[in-house]
Amino acid sequence: MRHTKNKHFVLLLGLLFLSAWCSANNAAKIVEQSSPISIKTGSVQGMPKGSTIQASINGHYLTVTFTQDIGYVEMELNKVSGPMIFSYPSVETPDSLEFYINQTGDYIITFTLSNGDEYYGEFTVTD
Repeated sequence: MRHTKNKHFVLLLGLLFLSAWCSANNAAKIVEQSSPISIKTGSVQGMPKGSTIQASINGHYLTVTFTQDIGYVEMELNKVSGPMIFSYPSVETPDSLEFYINQTGDYIITFTLSNGDEYYGEFTVTD
């Protein structure tokens, strides 16, 4: 009886280890597929804060992270050859947001700080 319990415990432990390893491996692949978006300066009056804005695209998922408190930020996403996709008038920082973009194509995301400074990033969504 005791031998059976030990055997079940070892099998369960093996399955848990295998499951954890597969999950970690999949997470690493997802991170590898993410492409950073270069944030460029539009018009800046004060100290540049573009380095506090990080963005990346992974398939159809756009992730934006504000690493420091830079006040409220307005975000706009536009398709290069079309209309505005969305506008968020007041994102409080620091924060991290994720968006799903339905259509493939070329996009520009614009960040306007409360003092009027502007930053932007250009990226492409592919299948």
